Amino acid sequence: MQRLRVRFGRGEQVKFISHLDIMRFWERAFRRAEIPLAYSQGFSPHPRISLAAPLPVGVTSEFELMDVWLKRWMPPESFLMTVTGQLPAGFEIFEVWDVALRLPSLQSMLAFSEYHVGIKTEKREQEIRESLDSLLQAKQLPWHHSRGEKVRWYDLRALIDSLWLVSYHSDQSEEPMCILGMRLMCDTTGSGRPEQVVSALSFNGYPEFIHRTKLILKQ
Repeated sequence: MQRLRVRFGRGEQVKFISHLDIMRFWERAFRRAEIPLAYSQGFSPHPRISLAAPLPVGVTSEFELMDVWLKRWMPPESFLMTVTGQLPAGFEIFEVWDVALRLPSLQSMLAFSEYHVGIKTEKREQEIRESLDSLLQAKQLPWHHSRGEKVRWYDLRALIDSLWLVSYHSDQSEEPMCILGMRLMCDTTGSGRPEQVVSALSFNGYPEFIHRTKLILKQ
């Protein structure tokens, strides 16, 4: 048996596909490519495919991680080339490499997610930098998330590792656009959500885009 780790991206064309549909997509792509998938045991066997962290609908990425178990050995380069031929526009495989069969699950090894978040704003560049510094200096940031009738309260500040200004573009013909960098917690205890950080920074409206640039695993 072999365990391959795959880094792939999801572009604009497929950013509204749900996590469940993404899993189904990969299963079909591997079957079409005739990849020798290993299956789970039990009453209802299924391909052994595992994603590190579900990507929210509407978010693009250049750094998704997936583990795929094969029942017989296959060169990672052959896997990449064979599967790439079955991918539609919007999906891209960047890297494939061997990992040890006994390594812990990807989900248990996750530590942080990094994002670039684009926001149209009337704020000036210095004002944005001051807002970032102020939030990072805060010891706590009480927050809540509602889903139906259920309300979950938590400390949003504890989910933020670092924030920075990637770029700021001011054009007289359009509203200024800034791109924020965020490194947020992403482990079994909780995950930071970029749109909530944007709201905590007192920006108006929803981000123009959210793009995941990296997943960071525990050492």
